[in-house]
Amino acid sequence: MPSLARRIFAEWLGTAFLLAAVVGSGIMAQKLAGGNAALALLCNTIPTGAILTVLILIFGPLSGAHFNPAVSVALALRRELPWSIAAGYIGAQIIGAIAGVWAAHLMFELPVWQFSINSRAGAGQWFAEAVATFGLLLTIFGCAARTPAAIPYAVGLYITSAYWFTASTSFANPAVTIARSLSDTFAGIAPSGVAAFIAAQLVGMAVAVTVSRWLWIDSA
Repeated sequence: MPSLARRIFAEWLGTAFLLAAVVGSGIMAQKLAGGNAALALLCNTIPTGAILTVLILIFGPLSGAHFNPAVSVALALRRELPWSIAAGYIGAQIIGAIAGVWAAHLMFELPVWQFSINSRAGAGQWFAEAVATFGLLLTIFGCAARTPAAIPYAVGLYITSAYWFTASTSFANPAVTIARSLSDTFAGIAPSGVAAFIAAQLVGMAVAVTVSRWLWIDSA
């Protein structure tokens, strides 16, 4: 079993790379898409799904590769992760997410400290975040119950598809939501929308924990 320090560092580093990919690919997409929003979204989607797969393969054996407070809380609720460790993971994820956003800004020579003005709000987007997070957690729990080796690929594919079938483009991650409020770029979200997104994500997570216990009750 890797030491707790290594596990927490893996969560920090993996989440930082995830946000660098999300925000960096969004900046690149906006530069190259020539105003075509659909093309920009596609160019943002593919790197995000791809990097998730890679990061889970790299860091899964170390920390479980959560990169997401909703995942860490869900596993604590399922008594698969001690709350004390979950708290350490969540802190590392949030700090790592912000570091990843700042790294993306530096790579593209943008001001490091920013706040997004990209408004994302409304019942449809909040419901979309609940659905996106519910589906993500169900993907993880379902694969864990039957085919754990498929988790990296299933999560990457799920997020790739959820970018397009959810109105919110599937943040599905409180750390990602907080960090993206600090980037006034294609992937950003205005700080005023963060609390509602996170609340919806936690609702989706809680429903997924309940449903997964029933669906895979025979898989401890």
